[in-house]
Amino acid sequence: MESEQLFHRGYCRNSYNSITSASSDEELLDGAGVIMDFHTSEDDNLLDGDTAVGTHYTMTNGGSINSSTHLLDLLDEPIPGVGTYDDFHTIDWVREKCKDRERHRRINSKKKESAWEMTKSLYDAWSGWLVVTLTGLASGALAGLIDIAADWMTDLKEGICLSALWYNHEQCCWGSNEATFEERDKCPQWKTWAELIIGQAEGPGSYIMNYIMYIFWALSFAFLAVSLVKVFAPYACGSGIPEIKTILSGFIIRGYLGKWTLMIKTITLVLAVASGLSLGKEGPLVHVACCCGNIFSYLFPKYSTNEAKKREVLSAASAAGVSVAFGAPIGGVLFSLEEVSYYFPLKTLWRSFFAALVAAFVLRSINPFGNSRLVLFYVEYHTPWYLFELFPFILLGVFGGLWGAFFIRANIAWCRRRKSTKFGKYPVLEVIIVAAITAVVAFPNPYTRLNTSELIKELFTDCGPLESSSLCDYRNDMNASKIVDDIPDRPAGVGVYSAIWQLCLALIFKIIMTVFTFGIKVPSGLFIPSMAIGAIAGRIVGIAVEQLAYYHHDWFIFKEWCEVGADCITPGLYAMVGAAACLGGVTRMTVSLVVIVFELTGGLEYIVPLMAAVMTSKWVGDAFGREGIYEAHIRLNGYPFLDAKEEFTHTTLAADVMRPRRNDPPLAVLTQDNMTVDDIENMINETSYNGFPVIMSKESQRLVGFALRRDLTIAIESARKKQEGIVGSSRVCFAQHTPSLPAESPRPLKLRSILDMSPFTVTDHTPMEIVVDIFRKLGLRQCLVTHNGIVLGIITKKNILEHLEQLKQHVEPLAPPWHHNKKRYPPSYGPDGKPRPRFNNVQLNPVDEEREEAEEEVRLLNSTIL
Repeated sequence: MESEQLFHRGYCRNSYNSITSASSDEELLDGAGVIMDFHTSEDDNLLDGDTAVGTHYTMTNGGSINSSTHLLDLLDEPIPGVGTYDDFHTIDWVREKCKDRERHRRINSKKKESAWEMTKSLYDAWSGWLVVTLTGLASGALAGLIDIAADWMTDLKEGICLSALWYNHEQCCWGSNEATFEERDKCPQWKTWAELIIGQAEGPGSYIMNYIMYIFWALSFAFLAVSLVKVFAPYACGSGIPEIKTILSGFIIRGYLGKWTLMIKTITLVLAVASGLSLGKEGPLVHVACCCGNIFSYLFPKYSTNEAKKREVLSAASAAGVSVAFGAPIGGVLFSLEEVSYYFPLKTLWRSFFAALVAAFVLRSINPFGNSRLVLFYVEYHTPWYLFELFPFILLGVFGGLWGAFFIRANIAWCRRRKSTKFGKYPVLEVIIVAAITAVVAFPNPYTRLNTSELIKELFTDCGPLESSSLCDYRNDMNASKIVDDIPDRPAGVGVYSAIWQLCLALIFKIIMTVFTFGIKVPSGLFIPSMAIGAIAGRIVGIAVEQLAYYHHDWFIFKEWCEVGADCITPGLYAMVGAAACLGGVTRMTVSLVVIVFELTGGLEYIVPLMAAVMTSKWVGDAFGREGIYEAHIRLNGYPFLDAKEEFTHTTLAADVMRPRRNDPPLAVLTQDNMTVDDIENMINETSYNGFPVIMSKESQRLVGFALRRDLTIAIESARKKQEGIVGSSRVCFAQHTPSLPAESPRPLKLRSILDMSPFTVTDHTPMEIVVDIFRKLGLRQCLVTHNGIVLGIITKKNILEHLEQLKQHVEPLAPPWHHNKKRYPPSYGPDGKPRPRFNNVQLNPVDEEREEAEEEVRLLNSTIL
């Protein structure tokens, strides 16, 4: 019941634009159909974090970086729960890394004391390799299971193997003596539903019965998939890659990588693929692999107690997921590095490579497709490409970029409409409608009726004398004894022209249905549908170029290299290049995509065409918007994710973004020795902030440190239970030495051990481009803003996201070149040219000379704009 309520709540409430809503205390975040309430999240107001103190915009460490590593060392007994994180919070990367270094020092200092300590040290050192090995084994095994089950259930829509019910269509006819080479898919052992129900193998009645059974099984699989997701694991829907990117950036979504999500996603992924929906299993396989990595990381204390270290395992797991999805171990490592990982040290690169290797080895051992390959559509080409062909390859890149830009805008618009209308309240009905339309339209066309991976395989395959596909129905005048590699270009037959028309209809169908399918509440990947669209377009272009070269071989562009009777053009190569271009246009992947496709073909010869098409698709797509589909869905769902690919080119300062603003309530702060337990508890109960700056006194406002709301609550509750004399009037002391108190005063509560003594600070004059860069590279949760050591406000990741969104809607003109050559920025004037107000009795206006110079710069800027 709890999961069903969560599911309904996710589809009945609108969460779009959470980072731009008017009320920062009531922001909702929608993750995979589930609303996440950030009323007390660290992205709303004050957050916690260890960082460094800076002067102007040069950051230095205000205290020893190890001060945060000794948060608990000053206590006789560490307080359970201190230093952990709530759900829907961002981890503190700096603190987690410091904790790991402290743990490593402690283990090294004890390993020489006894053989047991040495064994524990070796176990700790090898635990990283053990966890990625287990992750690779599980990922490869689950991928093989999904492939086998999806193939069997896909063929179940058309018929069944009477001799062995667990065989799919191809396996059923392998051992048949009646099957011929031309009709290798027809054998007595395989019976269509029309043969079983009405006893007819041909004719209108047979066609109608097979049509009805195809729709019945498609709707049954789709309904079962969405029902399982709704009841048991709402997080199992979608691709999972946007959420994986957000989690790897430091965000915590409890249950998203749990065992229930893994189990339901594995089952429903098979059902969703078998239903014939325009989706793929490759993207969700990354989610499945990350679930395996997360589960196995809890077996090792090194990773279970440290969120930053756990994300190293998840980076390796995402590489293993792509490795088994495409049979591309190296491409999987590059995908993890380029597309999903936020923190990727060198040792993670090695372990990612090892996890991808183990996963690929396990999948190869299972051999799910029976072709000794890791993927169904593995191909090899032997014909070289020629310089002239770069022109159609680039045209395919342009098509891929245009398709990517169109898909991102159309899909985001539809998903936004789904969230903002009553249609989003009925996810099961939506899935059933999409599945019904897909099945009804797909069955008459043999290319849309095919499983999408089978379709890509047929489009990639080069035509030889043994091929019986209509795409290879050329007028054959050659001697049948010639070998495959010597087959010359031939005139297209009736079957080829018929196939082209069917492919054109399939292209339109795939484009429309993919827009409406990606984002529905079943596991749905985007890799395979995008590749299928590109492969269809590429095959059509390849056939056109092939026929052009055949009929006009005397043209100057063909005369030098394409002679009569020569095999010049490979249409399957064009399909492969088109697939890469369309996938690149949607995801904006470059290096990893080229390597993945290169590993699919097994040849170095076609890297240049692939690079040309992929880069062209990226450039064309970036002309319409730099966001890929995953970044667009991250922004749509309101995840607190700072994309490192975006450039900050505006001239705002930290004082323009920090909270509190001019009309906001004053900054909530703690004093180091003047507050009681009741005072702190009242402040915690009256505010929703997740952290509080600690200052010396109300008069000085000098920064001492930063205390987390969660740590304060846990420490006070623990002290009331374990320490005698702690009452509501007890003085709370964050200072190193307890101040002298009257004899009758209750026992003071010392909380210096939970205080972060080196929070990251910047001055109010720091340019926001530097602040944004710090947040991206260090993974900060928040940053305090000071002026001469006096606390003015705080900047959180949510504040930065809101600021970036405002700048997108009201684009501030770029600064003129002379502006960046100044020794300092105009520090005391806002973008409107007016003096900044006072904060906490600190005048932010400059002296007269600075004011005159700043006013002159504003006038020059205005004249530049005009």
